[in-house]
Amino acid sequence: MASIGVVQPNQFIPDVNLTMDYIPLLLVSGFFLWVWDTPRTHHKLRQMVCLLPVLLCIQYMTWRLVSTVWTESDDSLLAQSWIWGVWSVEVLACIEVAVFLLIMSRTNTRSKQADQHQMPSPLPAVDIFIPTYNEPLDVLEKTIVAATAVDYPHKTVWVLDDGKRDWLRTFCEELGVRYLTRADKLHAKAGNMNHALKHAQGQFIAVFDADFVPSQNFIRRTLGFFSDPSVGIVQTPQHFYNKDPIQTNLGLLQIYPDEQRLFFDQMAASRDAWQAAFCCGSCSIMRRQAVDAIGGIPTQSITEDLLTTLVMLRQGYQTIYLNERLSMGLAAESIEGFFVQRERWCRGAIQSLFLNAGPLGPGLSTMQRILFFPTSWLTQYTVRLMLIAIPLAYLLLGWLPFHFTDTADMVFYQLPVFLSFFLAMRWLVGGHFSPLVSGPVGLFSSFRLGPTVVASLIKPFGKPFKVTPKGSDAANGRQVDFFSLGMILGCMALTLMGLLLNVVPELAVVSHDEFFPIAMFWSMLNVVTLGLAALLCFEGPRLRKEERFFLAETGVAHDGESNYPVQIIDASVDGCKLAMPQTSSALFKKGTASLTVQNVGRVMIQPVRQNQALLAATFEYDSKAQRNAMICKLFSGRYTTVSPANSSTRQLISSLWEKTFNG
Repeated sequence: MASIGVVQPNQFIPDVNLTMDYIPLLLVSGFFLWVWDTPRTHHKLRQMVCLLPVLLCIQYMTWRLVSTVWTESDDSLLAQSWIWGVWSVEVLACIEVAVFLLIMSRTNTRSKQADQHQMPSPLPAVDIFIPTYNEPLDVLEKTIVAATAVDYPHKTVWVLDDGKRDWLRTFCEELGVRYLTRADKLHAKAGNMNHALKHAQGQFIAVFDADFVPSQNFIRRTLGFFSDPSVGIVQTPQHFYNKDPIQTNLGLLQIYPDEQRLFFDQMAASRDAWQAAFCCGSCSIMRRQAVDAIGGIPTQSITEDLLTTLVMLRQGYQTIYLNERLSMGLAAESIEGFFVQRERWCRGAIQSLFLNAGPLGPGLSTMQRILFFPTSWLTQYTVRLMLIAIPLAYLLLGWLPFHFTDTADMVFYQLPVFLSFFLAMRWLVGGHFSPLVSGPVGLFSSFRLGPTVVASLIKPFGKPFKVTPKGSDAANGRQVDFFSLGMILGCMALTLMGLLLNVVPELAVVSHDEFFPIAMFWSMLNVVTLGLAALLCFEGPRLRKEERFFLAETGVAHDGESNYPVQIIDASVDGCKLAMPQTSSALFKKGTASLTVQNVGRVMIQPVRQNQALLAATFEYDSKAQRNAMICKLFSGRYTTVSPANSSTRQLISSLWEKTFNG
């Protein structure tokens, strides 16, 4: 009998090959442990972080081609074609990732430049264009009022109304704003602005969509950049004061940033470092001389903003990006609005490929062609749908996605690519990236936008410009995106059927080989992703007409002759919530209660709910000027509609769990 504690020959000796399989994973983990707490603005480190996943991806795809695709086999022609198709889609995914990481390998911030710039003397005239078509007053009011309050003496505000609405003309006259309409609606927004250019005389043109509210210091923060004669456009980010459909339908406003934050907070600043920033249609200011040099706003594409940048590049002008919140606007408020907006962007980007002024036309550098090519629009939906299709083809048809070698090869070649990309994304963009949200969102979008990509490639032109419904026009009650929901539930049913069939030996389509557990795990992950995507198809409730901004500032409540210092917790244009002092026992009444608000004055309030600690009330303004002052205060850029409470992954998971199982 062997003695206890004595190691027998070959006992507990690790398999050398098994240990070697984990070396790439360990090296990737070690590298990111080393760089994790270093500044994200460190130029060389950003390049290293972005380069590592690309190198691993090249290694992985080479192994895939040589060892798992281009091999002799007895597979049917269909099965072999499937293997080549899967590999081709993976190539597309790698190209998309490589372009994204190329962009993100640099970053730029221009706030210090804005601080250092001196305003030109004498101050040039600036025209503020607000193009509109069918937006209601509850949207337009904020934009027009705030535009008149922009801190700049030589400005002219123009409301460009393609809807020819008399009530809007009257509203503009009351505010002293120029109102302009035209005989036709040719070329939609681009045509509307070109018509206005015939009447406006300013040296610079600031553009705000009807639902974007400018901050008072917008012109003073941006105008100084035009001291460089090569600058044609200064673009600023788009921030939103309402929940987008993703946040609404998953209940994530306080936990996850809006769907466009990754682009405007991170990617746009990185594109600027490559001198590849582009005009986004709103929240921008243009040099009139540059607009005249290109013959006005281009009308060949429904995304005139992107095309304006490309045409200006060929004339020697550049677009730069100032990453400061200088406006606030409305995100798409419904599922339908979300897709109207994305379909327009997608179709417009693809249209540019067929235009002489697009990224494939003459006069651009190789890097400009790469960065302005709509790679993501053309690839992302195919890739996401393929992630659902691969385990389905295996479990239902027995088609392997590749000639499987062994699990060790997957650990050595594939897992390091996934790990390095995930860690690189977290290091580069932090909380702007979460697979738990981005996966379902991408899949949800694919069923509607995938066909748009195909249709745009076949017939890029002919579909008219469609305005995104906003404000009261978007409030159509709770709705369901039945098309996407049907596609999602169909994929989920097929995936569950594949899982159930193959756990019953008599019904199994595939043998329980080494790939089988991978396919089972992959399928279960797809079921979770599809379930979350299904939640996005149900329009979430919007309980307030006006969004609440968190103020956390002091005010004075008045009850007759008594005054009480209070904390204004939050406020909207319609009302507020106050934290009352512990010593107060006042019972505020309509007609006697009022509130003094900084930069607004004393506003009458009507109590709605109150106790010793809190008072909720609605505002009753004594004049339009007082209401306008409240609009300017709330939308000045100093406040946010997102709770200051700290968000975390745990909160995100908890919220999704509650949304899924508690409704």
